[in-house]
Amino acid sequence: MTIEQVSQFASSLCAEVERAIVGKPESVKVAVAALLCEGHILIEDVPGVGKTTLAKALARTISGEFHRIQFTPDILPSDITGTSVYRQTTGEFEFRPGPLFANVVLVDEVNRATPKTQSALLEAMEERQVTIDGATRALPAPFFVIATQNNVEMTGTYPLPEAQLDRFFARVTLGYPSRDAETEILRSQQTEIPVESVQQVGTLDDVIAAQQAIRNVIVSEGLREYIVDVVRATRSSGLVHLGSSPRGSLYLMHAAQALAALDQRDYATADDVKSAAGWVLGHRLMLRGEVRARGTDGPEVVSQVMSAVAVPVPAR
Repeated sequence: MTIEQVSQFASSLCAEVERAIVGKPESVKVAVAALLCEGHILIEDVPGVGKTTLAKALARTISGEFHRIQFTPDILPSDITGTSVYRQTTGEFEFRPGPLFANVVLVDEVNRATPKTQSALLEAMEERQVTIDGATRALPAPFFVIATQNNVEMTGTYPLPEAQLDRFFARVTLGYPSRDAETEILRSQQTEIPVESVQQVGTLDDVIAAQQAIRNVIVSEGLREYIVDVVRATRSSGLVHLGSSPRGSLYLMHAAQALAALDQRDYATADDVKSAAGWVLGHRLMLRGEVRARGTDGPEVVSQVMSAVAVPVPAR
């Protein structure tokens, strides 16, 4: 797949998903970019803003299998990975796959499950496989997780620690729609459910081909050094206890490649890095208490840190 084809494919995905998610083009773009970078996203937002709709719509556009998992305090790792069941007729154990065996998996309220179940999910996200009864089983390709957590009601939750948050490619918020967008939602859903009219615009093979093509987007040596300087600056900032990990550097580079491809370019630029830095690095920072008390969040800190990092001069 060429870069032009990747751009057209991504644009088609975004346009089709936006038929169901009204007024949130940037959030949809981030979700598509994460999918094409083989990453996963965490949506931290209040209930009822379209998180499930986004996941369902994206699965329909690529004709992928969609599963939704509701995390609760009593859910066990085997409830999501699957289990072996003994069949008396054959005298053998038969594996029954859990809901993780899908192309697009929505994990609702990920912070309500115990750390043990959260770890099983995050292992699957990182390794693209699960181990059950000593046997390793590969998950489908592509495999894309959209996890959500309610940032308002924290009673009875197990917040994800920084080491687990680091496994997510991006963290985004949908937020409340504008007045016009909310009016359009009422109009479009008066007689039908828009997500059910979302059409397939590609196949799973198209997604895999696009993922491979994005890795070939050119990243200059100067841009790689810029990415490293940005990430290292988060570690030395007086606003944080803990800065971004090297995984943040890698994901930021892949995000810049994806944004370049979406813009029909076979090379990434510093502007691509700046556009992606907030949603790639923001959740990887452990902010100081006084910074959080001022209402400053991770993406804002990333923006402040980047303002002090020299931007590479493009080669002539």
